[in-house]
Amino acid sequence: MKVLTSFKNGLLVLYFEGELDHHESRDVAQRLERILEEYLPRDCAMDLSGLRFMDSSGIAVILRVYRRMKEMGGRAWVENPGTQPLRVLDASGIDRVVKINVSEGVRS
Repeated sequence: MKVLTSFKNGLLVLYFEGELDHHESRDVAQRLERILEEYLPRDCAMDLSGLRFMDSSGIAVILRVYRRMKEMGGRAWVENPGTQPLRVLDASGIDRVVKINVSEGVRS
């Protein structure tokens, strides 16, 4: 599981690549905490376009980033989830808390 970053004008974009499951979630959450502390962004977009698979532990990672950004006075949201991660997001109801921006053609 890779997490790549891009930072410009206070916006940190986290690009998730690979599979985010219970085997990866603890390590990813810790890495993301360090990244947020390093950049101290105003806004944080979590781009899931490179995520092939996500289980419910991915929801916990997303919520952790969202809560940390709120503590820092910033905002966080999810962008470009693929079909399988979107099913997990939809089933969880996380969209009532975290904004989900979906690419055209992903929702059927």
